[in-house]
Amino acid sequence: MASRAGVSVATVSRILSGAYTAPPATHERVMQAVQDLDYVVNANARSLNTASGMVAMVVNDITSPFFMNVASGVEEQAVADGRVCLVCSTQGVPERELSVIDLMRQRGAEAVILVGGMAETEEHLAQLTAAAEGLDRAGARLVLCARPWKGGAKAPVDVVECDMESGAFAATSHLLSAGHTRVAHLAGPHEFSVAGQRLEGYERALRAHGVKPDPALVAESDMTRESGYEAACRLLTDTDATAIFCASDMSAAGAIAAARDLGRSVPDDLSVVGFDDIPLAEDLYPRLTTVHVPQQELGRSATRLALHRRPMDPPSRRVVLGSHVVVRQSVAPPARLNAHGKADS
Repeated sequence: MASRAGVSVATVSRILSGAYTAPPATHERVMQAVQDLDYVVNANARSLNTASGMVAMVVNDITSPFFMNVASGVEEQAVADGRVCLVCSTQGVPERELSVIDLMRQRGAEAVILVGGMAETEEHLAQLTAAAEGLDRAGARLVLCARPWKGGAKAPVDVVECDMESGAFAATSHLLSAGHTRVAHLAGPHEFSVAGQRLEGYERALRAHGVKPDPALVAESDMTRESGYEAACRLLTDTDATAIFCASDMSAAGAIAAARDLGRSVPDDLSVVGFDDIPLAEDLYPRLTTVHVPQQELGRSATRLALHRRPMDPPSRRVVLGSHVVVRQSVAPPARLNAHGKADS
């Protein structure tokens, strides 16, 4: 870059560090070279001269209990490794995700951890691959957490995820084993890969138990309580479902509220299973049966993967954590329902 700008390496270093006031023409040539070469200061080199580096965590919604639990794990591991943690929100906008990654690269973050699903078009995946390569050139790392990588195998992207498909299979199987055959699914956004994994597990469980999947029993929500409430109202009004497997605990909370407002009791008239096992699951009435996802460990593992790289490590690595069903009080065998959808006494 120094040769492109026509100055010495020392002059470039002083200008970029802000320690030298160069003549305007010299400063302009250096900054133009920076732009032309897409140059950023190497985060690993900078960390040798600073007290701590930075780990950036990027989520869809900072109010989500799931994301905050993962953030707790990221921060715990970052602090243990002498780094600081920054949390950014995208509100589910793909362009915002890319701009945050670029900003963190420019600010010298050592790692950028993307948590949770995103609408991943081919264009977005290509842009995300380019962003990962830019981070890699700067000595930083992109990690996907609780989100599979659908891009190229050679991209410098690490992945830490939970086996969502198996968790959904186990949750749906739990309802089927209780005797339910009309099991509905309160799904997440269809464009999110994590929602697709849970739908796949739900359908696989139905087929494994000899039950044909019924599209009428699947309703999409954005995995919030409000959206879950609305979708559950539609399911309970328009179908004969006796159980609902929800793609998140927040949507399960909405489903329980919908059942109550429609005059149905959980679990006597309707069984409900959630996903994630956030603290709210134990505070709902009845206490929610759900799929436990090790949220804090997801965050810790993602941070370790980014910061503890060794020269012999492959370009990309993948860690898969397990999940399991936590049985509480929201599931019961199906009752014989009357015309109002309530259990006969």
